[in-house]
Amino acid sequence: MKKYIIQSLRLTGVLMVLLCVIYPLAIAYAGKFTPGEGSGEKVTKNGKVVGYALIGQSFTKPEYFWGRPSAVGYNAAGSGGSNKGPSNAEYLKEVSGRIDTLLKYHPYLKKSDIPADMVTASGSGLDPNISEAGAIMQIKRVAAYRKLDERVVAEAVVKNTEGPLFGLFGPSKVNVLKLNVALDELKK
Repeated sequence: MKKYIIQSLRLTGVLMVLLCVIYPLAIAYAGKFTPGEGSGEKVTKNGKVVGYALIGQSFTKPEYFWGRPSAVGYNAAGSGGSNKGPSNAEYLKEVSGRIDTLLKYHPYLKKSDIPADMVTASGSGLDPNISEAGAIMQIKRVAAYRKLDERVVAEAVVKNTEGPLFGLFGPSKVNVLKLNVALDELKK
């Protein structure tokens, strides 16, 4: 019995050192090779940090591109989904309200033209990206409110579109914060 207790304590000690010291240090070291050096990729405007590239923000003004809805109010301290399914009446009412808002500001669209990501929240509630189709559908509105040519806004969308990972995995996406900062820079 004593033999098994000693073995258990040794194994516990080894795993504690491995998982509580070595692994976190290795992850922190690997983070130094990422954009932002492990502190997050900061997005700046006029030399001031306005957000992080991987954390979604709420944009509600019509002159800005809008991101995905958030089930947590874009609260980065408490990310999470709504856990409501497509048969939930409250959820369907929320989605319907989002569709109505989009159609109000985009009268040239049909309900079937609205990409799903523009009316449904992501699993984290903090998705910083929208689909390319979600950005394209907003070009006309943003250009009109900013009094810019649609081609200029479309070029900004193209410049801020990231292709699939390694050209293979996932869809193209547009980072909403980076795109809106780029559009603000155009106004100068």
